[in-house]
Amino acid sequence: MVHRFSPNQYSPVAMCVMTVLAWNWCSAMAGRSCTDTRQVYGEKGYSLSTAPLTQISGEHLKLCPQDYTCCSSLMEETLAQQSEIDFLSAIEDSSQFILTSLVQRHRKFDDFFRELTDVAEKSMNQMFTTTYGRLYTQNSHVFLNLFVELRRYYSGGTVSLGEVLAEFWSRLLERVFTLINPQYQFSEDYLECVSKHAEQLQPFGDVPRKLRIQVSRAFIAARALVQGLATGRDIVNKAIKMNVGSECVRALMRQWYCPLCRGMPTLKPCHSLCLNVMKGCLANQADLDSEWNSFIDAMVVVADKLGGPFNMELAADSIAVKVSEGIMNLQDNSVTMSTKVFQGCGSPRPAPSRSKRSPKEPRANRKPFRNYSPEEKPTTAAGTNLDRLVSDLKERLRPMKGFWVSLPHTICNDDKIAADVTNEDRCWNGQARGRYLPEVMGDGLVSQINNPEVELDIARPDVRTRQLIMELRVATNRLRHAQAGQDTDFMDVEGEDSSGSGGGDGGERYSDDWPGYGPYSPPYSKPARNPSAPSRPSRPRERDRERTGSKWNRANQGRGTSAAPPSLTASLIPLVCVLLVLSVAPMWR
Repeated sequence: MVHRFSPNQYSPVAMCVMTVLAWNWCSAMAGRSCTDTRQVYGEKGYSLSTAPLTQISGEHLKLCPQDYTCCSSLMEETLAQQSEIDFLSAIEDSSQFILTSLVQRHRKFDDFFRELTDVAEKSMNQMFTTTYGRLYTQNSHVFLNLFVELRRYYSGGTVSLGEVLAEFWSRLLERVFTLINPQYQFSEDYLECVSKHAEQLQPFGDVPRKLRIQVSRAFIAARALVQGLATGRDIVNKAIKMNVGSECVRALMRQWYCPLCRGMPTLKPCHSLCLNVMKGCLANQADLDSEWNSFIDAMVVVADKLGGPFNMELAADSIAVKVSEGIMNLQDNSVTMSTKVFQGCGSPRPAPSRSKRSPKEPRANRKPFRNYSPEEKPTTAAGTNLDRLVSDLKERLRPMKGFWVSLPHTICNDDKIAADVTNEDRCWNGQARGRYLPEVMGDGLVSQINNPEVELDIARPDVRTRQLIMELRVATNRLRHAQAGQDTDFMDVEGEDSSGSGGGDGGERYSDDWPGYGPYSPPYSKPARNPSAPSRPSRPRERDRERTGSKWNRANQGRGTSAAPPSLTASLIPLVCVLLVLSVAPMWR
């Protein structure tokens, strides 16, 4: 039963008493001092000229409850702006650990990988200068160009590692082939014929393929990891530098500074109220979490690979050793290979008055290369090695998972921002001192459909957040391919089953004279030696030559599985008959 107030129910005396009491209560409320509010407001650096000395009617307030208040309209507007500043500052403080970790690890890994490449180049230069002397120094540009291209790839250049290494072996073959055959003169076209058929000659053995796999895996993983750290850093920077919407500002003001306007500056917002406000304001950031976690997982796997099978230290340290091993293979098989080249590319012109130098000569002065034991891995100038860097990185990365959905909790767990979760009855609930009753919302934009503190349009996802999600997906895809030793920019070139023992392009000049062709065509076109010279018309690819064959193929088909020519078969009949008679004769004795 509802009781309604009626003046007729009370005597005039009672009415007078009630009127006086109400007047005295209102006068008391209006006369409450705003000293505490003015002190806090002044400590923030704001002028007190617009701050009331005592509480006034709150009808002018737009964000806070319109009760008696210590805030003027200008104060409310100023404090709303301050709440946005405090919010962004809280996000930055909560993100400082993850941002600092990514920045520092990016710098450490980048410096480490660059120094490894520098050390590998210096090591090769010293080794080969000591071992081969002038033979190396006169051709050192071939080796220097290799490291120039490796650095360019690592720095993000559009470079195919497979092409870089194939070009290196091709140029090296031309130089070494000239040195082991000093009694001849070779034209550039002749050397081009040699290098373009290195796949069939296998002059360096299996060394180029092994080096390509080892170096490609290591450099692809190293570049992907460093780029991933930079991407993570940039994503965090972009995500925390957000535009705060008006609904978020309203909610922030209501939880943080409306108690100040009510004359209760020490009253903190309830923990659940803070969570709902933060989940609403950070709804778009929470949508990053799924892709962010996949990105972090991919980073950890690549880091593991770099510390194991794709070890950058071992790859950089092995370049000089592998190249030297390849040169020794060529020296050991120099006679056989030279014979095949002369058959395929034609007889070269003799060199005037030059004596042949023994191809074994450099090997006599060769000094053994040093191999590092597991207990004695090389360190950089910073005094660390890859194992320690990888271990430290994984320790830093794993806590970063779930960062975006945990960000509201991280902010609200700060006792300077919200009341403790156990203090549910003595906190600001958005209207007054008391318990906060609404339930806490879930994570992400869609979950905010019933958020009582921040009104959001869940049908309009944030475009900026969508862009960050796409950046994370691209970075994660690159990292996942790096786990398999693949570069997303050169998927068809860097495959593991691509093999090569030197350079070569899709066509060659002496196609009719070459002994034979393998199934592989190196995936690049070697640059012209003389850029100013007019370009030659394109030549047929190797697979086309396989169909037509060459003069050497037609002249030497007996070496393969094909049937022998009729003339050769006829000439062998008498010999076979003699052998048959000799073998059967003893049986008749």
